[in-house]
Amino acid sequence: MHQLTPAAPPTVLLVHGAFTDASCWAGVVRLLQTAGMTVRALANPLRGLEQDAACIRSAVREIAVPVVLVGHDYGGAVITHAATDADNVVALCYVAAFGLDAGECVLDITNRFAPVPSAEATRIAALPVRIPGSRECELYIRRERFSQVYAADLPSGVEEVLSVLQRPIACGALTGRSGPPAWASKPSWYAIATADRMLNPTAQRFMAQRMAATEHLLDGSHAVVLSQPDAVVAMIREAVEQVDGLGPMTFARTDDTGMGC
Repeated sequence: MHQLTPAAPPTVLLVHGAFTDASCWAGVVRLLQTAGMTVRALANPLRGLEQDAACIRSAVREIAVPVVLVGHDYGGAVITHAATDADNVVALCYVAAFGLDAGECVLDITNRFAPVPSAEATRIAALPVRIPGSRECELYIRRERFSQVYAADLPSGVEEVLSVLQRPIACGALTGRSGPPAWASKPSWYAIATADRMLNPTAQRFMAQRMAATEHLLDGSHAVVLSQPDAVVAMIREAVEQVDGLGPMTFARTDDTGMGC
């Protein structure tokens, strides 16, 4: 067991979702740092729920202070799965994100609600061959549709750059089944993007209410972490302030370097 630093303020760990990378948090990071908070934006491999969660869990266990985990999009599924047995995670924040229940996958949620424009705006490409005979594939947003479905509220030209920089997600990540959800035992916050065309806002509200999260309604696109970083930071700061000052806790620290990214 590893002792947490007593009375230490939480570290905020940001986990991005599909079709982007950690740079999507740039505005959020700047505002959190200006507020004097310790923050890290982690690289999410986007290769599969189990291995992506293992990567994030490994990073969490290296931190000897309380952690507030924040996930956007598919990053929500990752933090839900990763934080279940991470005792130093004291709160979860979801930003237009998947907060899966035990046994659920991303497609279970998207198929449960009315289709959004992104359903017809993606394309599948073969994954670079790594294992002979593998048929794994990965998913992109079509460049000509990126602005409409992902970043409709960003300045003209910015979304074009983002469409070029997008990182694909392995198709298998969308069918990975979640374990017991961390939100069942940890306080949660959820920013619902009401103009989202990637993840149905109704689905977001359903997940937020299911986890009894503190809800924040943001009039923004799926790229709300970029278009409204101040509103996202307001939610994160609310979570941090409510869990700050917790007494020392203990958590298991793995020596298995295979858990790392």
